[in-house]
Amino acid sequence: MKLEIRNVGKTFQSKSGAITAIDTATLNVRAGEFVCLLGPSGCGKSTLLNLIAGLDKPTRGEILMDGKPIGNTGTDRVMIFQSAALFPWLSVFDNVKFGLNMIGVPKPERQVIARRYLAMVHLAEFENAFVHELSGGMRQRVAIARALALDPAVLLMDEPFGALDAQTRDLLHGELQTIWQATCKTILFVTHNVREAVVLGDRVVVFSARPARIKREWTVDLPRPRQIESYAVVDLARDIMQTLKDDVLVSQRDNDAQRLSELEMQMIGDDVL
Repeated sequence: MKLEIRNVGKTFQSKSGAITAIDTATLNVRAGEFVCLLGPSGCGKSTLLNLIAGLDKPTRGEILMDGKPIGNTGTDRVMIFQSAALFPWLSVFDNVKFGLNMIGVPKPERQVIARRYLAMVHLAEFENAFVHELSGGMRQRVAIARALALDPAVLLMDEPFGALDAQTRDLLHGELQTIWQATCKTILFVTHNVREAVVLGDRVVVFSARPARIKREWTVDLPRPRQIESYAVVDLARDIMQTLKDDVLVSQRDNDAQRLSELEMQMIGDDVL
């Protein structure tokens, strides 16, 4: 197995007390597999990605990569966020080369690598452009190229298309499938969009409302490339949504209660002032 997540739990300490983001999660991911993590807002999906990335440590349980415990961050696991997190003072080309510079890849080699992956994401003609000159979809392509340039074994993608318009998102679904098939990377992809998960994933793993546990898994045995409007995708997404629906409602009620509590505290503070 490429990744083994064994009885992992995560609890955070806050001013109001302990908050358990992940109750217990056990999941195995094969090398080259594309796994989508799906669940209601705030259920711990992104927390699990952070633990795999080494940005935080589990409260209990362990995470193994190639049979070895994950300690800190490393270039074998690269995270791509909803915000492309590019450097606005650098060109597209220099953004893609940035990680290679940091790990000491010689200049001629990093130029070849950067151009290879810019070509893969169809941005070769924009290598001298700056971030403010790019659309949202183009920025995410640069972020993907920058991640791939480091040749990680695992890509961790945290709602990378969540802020994009529907047309751009659909286009990138097709491009990401092509890139994944060309590179054979192991991908864990967090999303709130059920159809997006079905379009992209070999497996869809559904999390319960917080404190998160893995509620159910689906194997997506549909031919690629997949289209978000296809009948097979819609039918499977409908089945998954039935399982997810109750937890989404629980999450919404919890969020509404939290916002009401925060508003009441603010009103009390206003009265005191």
